[in-house]
Order: sequence, then structure tokens, then C-alpha cells
Amino acid sequence: MPPTLASLVHHSALKLTVRAGGDRLDVPVRWAHVSELADPVPYMEGGELLLVTALKLDAEDPEAMARYVKRLAGAGVVGLGFAVGVTYEEIPKALVDAAEHEGLPLLEVPRRTPFLAISKAVSAAIAADQYRAVTAGFAAQRELTRQALATGPEGVLSALAAQVDGWAALYDASGAVVATAPEWAGRRAARLTADVERLRERPAPASSVVGGPEHEDRVELHSLGTGRRPRAALAVGTAAALGTAERYAVHSAIALLTLTTERSRSLHAAEQRVGAAVLRMLLAGEPDHARAVAGDLYGELLDAPYRMIVAESASAASAARVQSDDHAHVPPSRPTAATLAASDPHDDPLAALTEVVESAAARAGEAVLVVPEGGSEGQRLVVLAADGGAAVAACGEYAAALEAAREGVREEAAVAGEAELVVGMSAPAGPIAAAAAYKQAEQALSVARRRGRVCVEHEQMAAGSVLPLLADDAVKAFADGLLRALHEHDATGRGDLVASVRAWLSRHGQWDAAAADLGVHRHTLRYRMRRVEEILGRSLDDPDVRMELWLALKATTAE
Repeated sequence: MPPTLASLVHHSALKLTVRAGGDRLDVPVRWAHVSELADPVPYMEGGELLLVTALKLDAEDPEAMARYVKRLAGAGVVGLGFAVGVTYEEIPKALVDAAEHEGLPLLEVPRRTPFLAISKAVSAAIAADQYRAVTAGFAAQRELTRQALATGPEGVLSALAAQVDGWAALYDASGAVVATAPEWAGRRAARLTADVERLRERPAPASSVVGGPEHEDRVELHSLGTGRRPRAALAVGTAAALGTAERYAVHSAIALLTLTTERSRSLHAAEQRVGAAVLRMLLAGEPDHARAVAGDLYGELLDAPYRMIVAESASAASAARVQSDDHAHVPPSRPTAATLAASDPHDDPLAALTEVVESAAARAGEAVLVVPEGGSEGQRLVVLAADGGAAVAACGEYAAALEAAREGVREEAAVAGEAELVVGMSAPAGPIAAAAAYKQAEQALSVARRRGRVCVEHEQMAAGSVLPLLADDAVKAFADGLLRALHEHDATGRGDLVASVRAWLSRHGQWDAAAADLGVHRHTLRYRMRRVEEILGRSLDDPDVRMELWLALKATTAE
């Protein structure tokens, strides 16, 4: 502990006597300062023991002493040491009364005790306190390091909580609580999710202090990571502000947890390369080889039904619109080595999706395979996740949130930019059906792109209608070309061939029913349909011709 007025009074060599303010001797002393100025306040910082001989003070004037002492107390001076036997043989009553009134401790310094001895005593006590703090800090660092090597982050949190006499919590990149020490701190840590999310928006390293009526204690938040964006966060809760030794322990924990985080990133990159190899084998129809390579890392994922998810960023989706719909995408033989998890989700929606999926899987203790694909066309992401698992659910919830944001504030460019993500999800599949699942995800992705949706599942395609697909520009161009001659004929006023074709097709070629819908005689309708065949140069007996005409009519109606 730092020196206090009480420790100086009890110092046998100083022989100090308390003359006023005896109930406030437990205040820490930051320094001992000598000044004979009538007003030394401009040179005070607070926390000083002021030593005087009253050489320039009228210490017997009650009004002057009242002003003098009031100024000292207001400046944060913790005590006044008055040397007797120099200017005054004893402390004047006016000064004693003023000190008693302001509650400022007044110490009598005997003539045989030099001020230098008091300054040395304060300095030695401060140095001893700092030495104890540094020694305790080094001991804490050794213990934290030992725990980091023995039990990992959980051990670091336990040791840190013991060192600061409080609690500690670790958060992942998504702001979710990963571990706490002691266990009872989990509820308190969960309340800080919003504060952790705000901290993540600041470049690392960053820190903040949380406190107030809604919190039981003082909490420090620290970001972890060496990149431009935090990879995790540490919370430290204590009853009061941290001392020097506790501060050393917190800084050591930050360093150790950051090393653990960076090591995890390296392992994650290696796991991602293994995942890319497993995916290539599955798509190549080699499930046995894929399972052998996956081992314990992804093996359990291949032993149960899974979902294949293909996601695209806005740039890739824009490029894909100009490609043929039936052009199958083949994953590159060598996916990019850089991990999308290192990207800023605010800049890269695929990085945000990666973070959401991996964090959900980690919290649920399930395996998930995430493979980024890079190229000149943009960025894509392929995910293999357990059907019905936390990763699939998190992907759906994230897509729904983006969809809601897009619909709610579509006019805001910033929000629309964050929602620039397209996701296709396959039906449940197994290892031998990986290629089919990938194709299903690709088809769902294409439908999502056409419909302007964030996410479409393959099952939704079967349950929905094919008509929304007719909104494609190429389909509309085909419809316009097929029906142009009929529209030109109708424009001359010589008949209503387009309406006649629509009525006839909707009645499945039944002449009487179609003629009744049009309000004409069936012979008139027969004549019109012969004119349609003459103009198009195609027979309406051909089912392909009837199908094309019906789709063309639907496509132009959708406009």
C-alpha cells in the first residue's frame, strides 16, 4: 500500500504529533512538498503533504489562516506539516482552529526532524509500494503463463480473476461469451454484449470502462488481436479501480490471450486448407478419401445429413447475372489461402457470414466446413454444415435479418450495402450426394439472385412457382420476339390474335369454352388461330409451340 499520514505518524524516527484532523490520517500521500509561499496552491497537484515553517505566513491571524487552510483543502492537499521551533515555538491556535474547521490533518514537526527526513520517508514508502506491485505483477505473470500453457484461456481467466479479486470473461469475435471465471460471472458477462459490440467497432487495441447503476461492479473491456479488427474481447470486473499489481496481471492476460487468438487464426487457416481438400474430394465423388482426410476434424460432419450452402457477395452476383443460367460453377482446384474471418464484416458481407456461422458452430460444439473461393469475378463462400444444427440456423437467421433490413430501409445506401449478400442452400444430403447438393445450392442461389432475395432454400423452389423465373431479361426478350408479329397484326385493327391465343391456351384448346370467354363464334376463333399459325409459321398442334406461347404470354403479363 502507498504511504499514509498514519504510517508517517507511526514512523518512530520522525516524531510527528497530530494537532488536528486525527480522523483523516488514512489518506494516501502522493508526495511531500516544502513551500513557504503564501499561496502554494497553483503548484499543487493534489495528494501532497505540505511542509511549512510559516516564514511568510501570519499564522496567528484567524482570518488569514482560515483562507489559507481552505485553499489547501480545496486543492486536494492531504495534510499540513508545521515545523515548530523555527518561526513559531508552537503551532498558533489560529492555524489549529482553521485546520480543525476544514478537517485538514495538521502534524507538528519537531525541530530535530528535518523536512528532508519526511520527504525521504515518503519517497522510500512509495518506492517500496511500487516494488511490491512490480514483484506481485511478475508473480501474476508467471502464474498466468503457467495456466495458459496448462489449461488454455480458461486457466488464464481463472488466474486473472483470483489476482484482481473479481471476475473475468472472454468473448469471441461475434460478441458472444466464450468462458467466464468464476462460473457465477456468466450472467454479468452476458449483460455486456452491447458494450463488447461497440468496442469491436473501434480499431484494435481498444479499451473502455463500464460502470453505473445497472452494473454491480466496475468493468474494464479490452479488445484482443493484432489486426485492424478485434478477434475477441476480455472483460475484467472488480469492486474498485485496479491497482498497479492488478494492472500488471490484466496486461499479462491480454498478451497471453492475444497470442492464443493469433495461434488459433493460424490453426484456422490450416483447417480451412484441409476443408478445401475435403470439399474437392466430395464433389469429385470420392467420399471415402474425403472421410480419410477429414479425420477427427470434419469426420462427424460427413457421418450425418448436412446442408451445402453457397454464398456470393454483391460483386460476384452482379457478374453472374450476365452468365448463362445453366452454366455450372466448378470450385477452383486451389481455393484462396487467406481467411475471410480476418476481414471486416462491415466491408465484406461474406466475412460477416463466416463469422456468424463459425461462432454458432463453436458455441454448439459442432463441426462446420467453410471454404472461401476467390477470383476475378468476385468472392464466394461454400459451407458444409450439419442439417438442423446451430450453423445452419444461424445462417438462416442472419439472412432473415439482412432481408428485414433491406426491406425496412431500402433507400439508405449504407444499409443496402451491408445486405449485398446472396445465399443458396441445398436440401439435406450425405457424402455420396455432395455433387448433387452443390448443384441444388447453386440453383437456389440463382433463384435468390433472380428474385432479389438474400437466401433461398432448395425446398422452397419445389414448393414455389416457376413464374417468378420468367422475370429474367433473356426470357422477356424471347417473349417479345415470339409475340411481336401477333402484336403488329392486332395493331392494324384486323383482329385480336394475342387475346385469342391466351383464351384458347387457357381453355386447353377447347373451342367452345374459349370462344365464349372471348364473346365470339367458335368459327371466328378457328379462323384467328389459323392466322396465328400462318403468321408464326408454326403449328399449334405442336406441344412445344403451345408451351412457348404460354410462357411468352406469362412473361409479358408479368411486366
